[in-house]
Amino acid sequence: MSNILIYATASISCFKSCSLISALTKKGHSVKVIASRDALNFVGKASFEGLSKNPLLTDVFDYPESEGAISHITLSQNWTDVIVVYPASADTINKMAAGIADNLFGQVFLANNFVKPVLVAPAMNSNMFMHPATQESLKKLESWGCVILPCGEGHLACGTEGKGRLLEPEDALTYVEKYL
Repeated sequence: MSNILIYATASISCFKSCSLISALTKKGHSVKVIASRDALNFVGKASFEGLSKNPLLTDVFDYPESEGAISHITLSQNWTDVIVVYPASADTINKMAAGIADNLFGQVFLANNFVKPVLVAPAMNSNMFMHPATQESLKKLESWGCVILPCGEGHLACGTEGKGRLLEPEDALTYVEKYL
């Protein structure tokens, strides 16, 4: 089976990443999870580790001994078959497009040479999604070779209606398997 790296960012929809991780491991894939520090306000470390059966990665210097001090290189170039940003917050999307590597995932992303697919699943308030900065960042990421997954419309956690709902886990699973 395949090696899949999930980056879970801070979003109210972060709980859906647990369903995707569970579905991937049930299919026999090996999953490693990097979580942003703020994502851990929505989903706990034990959930990510229990579902992935791997230590949670959160920091550049918080790596398993097997990964070594250059875990960002090992993860992006040697270990993973596909990288999935699920959910991808506006902050993360804009940082990726600006080349900001102030965390482990930013370094993994920059170390990736796009031989391995990078799937990005936006999840945010509709105003944040439609903001010109976010739209330009999505276009830039797509031009670099990232696959921007569709997001839904409807009732959002903030109480508004609009575009920005995270792609459902079963649909994200279909995309991941398509790009393996």
